[in-house]
Amino acid sequence: MKASLDLVTLRKLVKSGEIDTVLTVFPDQQGRLLGKRVVGRYFLETVMHEAHACDYLLATDLEMDTISGYKASSWEKGYGDFVIKPDMSTLRLIPWLEKTALVMGDCLDHHGHDLPHAPRSMLKKQVQKARKMGFVSKMASELEFYIFEDTFGAARTRDYKGLTPPGWYNEDYHIFQTTKEEKLIRAIRNGMEGANVPVEFSKGECGFGQAEINLRYAEVLEMADRHSIYKNGVKEIAFAHGKSVTFMAKWDFAQPGSSCHIHNSLWDAKTDKAVFFDKSQPHGMSKLFQHYLAGQLSLAREMSLFLAPTINSYKRYQAGSFAPTKAVWSSDNRTAGFRLCGEGKGLRIECRVPGADANAYLAFAALLAAGLYGIEQKMKLEPMAEGNIYAQDVREVPTTLREAIEALDGSKVLRKLLGDDVVDHYLHTARIEQGEYDKRITDWELRRYFERV
Repeated sequence: MKASLDLVTLRKLVKSGEIDTVLTVFPDQQGRLLGKRVVGRYFLETVMHEAHACDYLLATDLEMDTISGYKASSWEKGYGDFVIKPDMSTLRLIPWLEKTALVMGDCLDHHGHDLPHAPRSMLKKQVQKARKMGFVSKMASELEFYIFEDTFGAARTRDYKGLTPPGWYNEDYHIFQTTKEEKLIRAIRNGMEGANVPVEFSKGECGFGQAEINLRYAEVLEMADRHSIYKNGVKEIAFAHGKSVTFMAKWDFAQPGSSCHIHNSLWDAKTDKAVFFDKSQPHGMSKLFQHYLAGQLSLAREMSLFLAPTINSYKRYQAGSFAPTKAVWSSDNRTAGFRLCGEGKGLRIECRVPGADANAYLAFAALLAAGLYGIEQKMKLEPMAEGNIYAQDVREVPTTLREAIEALDGSKVLRKLLGDDVVDHYLHTARIEQGEYDKRITDWELRRYFERV
């Protein structure tokens, strides 16, 4: 069977019994896949046209609590439904789940309009703007994660303490150590290939049991869909193997953080040729590329919430850790938040700011919006930073969620590019998260203060 499916093939597979379930899903605010498992026959009869879900699903936190203060969803509004409209171009097999296909859906109101605050809608808006300007955006996200021999249930029972990784030393590029993890990692690689989420390679990372599997770049909306299917699939495949994984940006103080490096470039919408390379310009960067990167740098702090959405995100930013602390650019320099890499048509900018906890739709939308803004304004690119940027007094990445909230709240540009209601929606989500954290007593506090104050 083909990994990607058309409607004719799906009908045949459902009729033959080779497919009996169609996951009809959409990304929530946190980037998780939500939706319904639909009987194949019923999907073809009804759900392929539309399904429905409660509107609180795009106005909640990680705990799925009903939270007051959202304009889009509330008790006063009665928590009604929105429409899930399957995007049939995303239909694909999910080989690690028995007889299952999956389709991504757009979240619409009852008049057929995209919900502005839905993550997929936010990215589609920027994709449409890029096309009007004559461009196609292509991106790739590099996700890192940690593997544990414990099941998800056992990890929860142990309060996520004393977990057992499959390794106990730095395994960056290490073949023998990654052989110990290969049964799981091979299942993930092959599973993704079978789900039409093309993989380039896998490798060990610096942390104990830390892995990276690189996905092939794609048009930006397709890449966001692949990213979300991959992230969900890694968890499902680990579960099936009796293991657990985490995409926390920083799961342990003593271990390196897990990143989500985002490579991005623009291509001509008519010719499908890359437009970032010009050998006559410094570093081969076309004027258009310079404007694009200048826009991202100018809004780097203001869009941080869309790149680093949780309290934990900001624990990753530590000097000398390969996680950036400064939002400046450099050429092939991993101490910078924005790294110029590649050559020729492969020339691109790698944003190293996001962690593995980022919502790809929001991160991609923010980066693309900022880049297009730079082009519109013909912004001049600041000089390149060089050397050990950790040690330099230059523009910093926000160090806390609270700082990122303040930066976004005061951003006139992002409010214009994304819309006031959308910005306020995500600010409210972040403030709820910050408030929940502020009320909690941590293990660190108990160990430090219990006896000694």
